[in-house]
Amino acid sequence: MKIGSKSNLEIAGSLEINKQFHAKTVLKHHYQVECYDKSGKRKWTEEFDNLVVTAGLNKYLDATLKTGLSSPAWYVGLKDTGTVVPGDTMASHGDWAELDVYTGNRKGFTPGTISGGSVNNSGSKAIFTIDTQDTVYGAFLCNAATGSGVEVTLLGAGDFSTPRVVEIDDTLNITITASIAAD
Repeated sequence: MKIGSKSNLEIAGSLEINKQFHAKTVLKHHYQVECYDKSGKRKWTEEFDNLVVTAGLNKYLDATLKTGLSSPAWYVGLKDTGTVVPGDTMASHGDWAELDVYTGNRKGFTPGTISGGSVNNSGSKAIFTIDTQDTVYGAFLCNAATGSGVEVTLLGAGDFSTPRVVEIDDTLNITITASIAAD
């Protein structure tokens, strides 16, 4: 190459970026249970997350992507001892039982406004007045006030960190926050 000569350099090419973005979505139900004695004094508070079972996940998908359920009804129940597993349904949850230590049916879950990927029933808590002394191990959410047949969908269930004794005339106030977030 001579000094002072001009050289043309040409570069040709292409850049292809093929990056896929996968966000993990987390579906969670967080329970806050407050126990008050008959005089209204708070005895204890317990918080826990529940396992959203396969039937519950399917119901979320059905309501969101397929049938678009309008105004579904959900109910809170109390859980006895035993472990919740993903395959549990209301018709078949062999390792745990429902605990019926209150008068009436399961208590309604009345959600408020959906915002920021979550909704809760803090404005209308599920309230249980205890009529039999026993030990409560957790709670669950399903779509029927009574029954446990195949037509009843278990959305999820979970356990307290330690079992809690309830006495006659105690009141349990249960707030459930359901949330969906990208993780």
